[in-house]
Amino acid sequence: MSAQGDFDFLMGDWNVHNRRLKNPLTGSTSWYEFGATSKVRGIWDGLANVDEYVGDSPGGLIQGMTVRLFDPAAEQWRLYWANRKDGVFGVPTIGSFSDGRGEFFDQEFFTGRSIFVRYIWTPGTKTTCSWEQAFSPDGGTTWETNWIMDFTRT
Repeated sequence: MSAQGDFDFLMGDWNVHNRRLKNPLTGSTSWYEFGATSKVRGIWDGLANVDEYVGDSPGGLIQGMTVRLFDPAAEQWRLYWANRKDGVFGVPTIGSFSDGRGEFFDQEFFTGRSIFVRYIWTPGTKTTCSWEQAFSPDGGTTWETNWIMDFTRT
C-alpha cells in the first residue's frame, strides 16, 4: 500500500551513475555509462516532490525534471518527466510501492510502435538508492531493462 512518504528516501542531492542500453528493443547488448546529478525536494507535506536531473551523456546534455504527485484516494503516484530539449511533460507513469519497492507503468510510442514502459524504484540505504527503466514491446510479457541509475548521496 503506497503512502505520501514513499519518496522520502529520495529527498536531497545525489550523484548518479547511469548505464543506458545503446539501442533498446533491437537485441543490442551494448551499454554506455555517464555521470549526472539530481536534486530532489518535497512539497505539499510529502504529497508531491520535484527533482532536477542534469547528465552529460555521450548523446549530449540531458536536463530534465520529474514531478511526482501522490493521489491519496487511489494510493498511487503519478510521475511526470520533462526534458528541457522539448519542454513537454510526457504521459504519467503510474504506480505504487509495495514491500519497499516502487513499480510504475505507462504506455508510450517508441520508434513508431506502442510499448509499455516500467520504472522500478528501490530505496537502498540512507546514502544509496536505484532506479531502472524497462520496455516491453509485447504487452508486458517480456521486459528489456534499458536504463539503470545508481544514486549516491552527496
